[in-house]
Amino acid sequence: MRIKSQKDFLAGLLYVVIGVGFAWGATSYTIGDSARMGPGFFPLMLGVVLAIIGAVVTFGALVFETPDGDPVGSFAWRPMLLIILSNMLFGILLGGIPTFGVPAMGLIAAIYGLTFVAAAAGDEFDFKEVLILATILAVGSYLTFVYGLQLQFQVWPSFISG
Repeated sequence: MRIKSQKDFLAGLLYVVIGVGFAWGATSYTIGDSARMGPGFFPLMLGVVLAIIGAVVTFGALVFETPDGDPVGSFAWRPMLLIILSNMLFGILLGGIPTFGVPAMGLIAAIYGLTFVAAAAGDEFDFKEVLILATILAVGSYLTFVYGLQLQFQVWPSFISG
């Protein structure tokens, strides 16, 4: 059988591998059932659904013809590194690094840092749009996690909140 879409085939295989990995890892926890879910129930179901989606995408890549075969292009190193860096920056800004004396800057600063670095990974970067997006995300996160769910973590840098 000939692969008719390289991108879909590889993406489907990736989904299957990650889904099977999640499902397999979840078996080391108590699964329970749908009425009394254990800690392994959600990762198991997530893994199964992800593997099924991957199988469907892989099957589609083998069956449905694409005009040019959807070849896999060169690897986008810059966007990948910026997205990873943005997530690391979020963790550092949110909790700090006490070992190195880096203080926690809080949720709001972490969201702004994450948004600006992640937006730099794209092809277009408009400062005003990113600022609006970061503000919406910061306000939404504050309302959801601090006000709504009443989670206890630092929201502002210590030099502001005291």
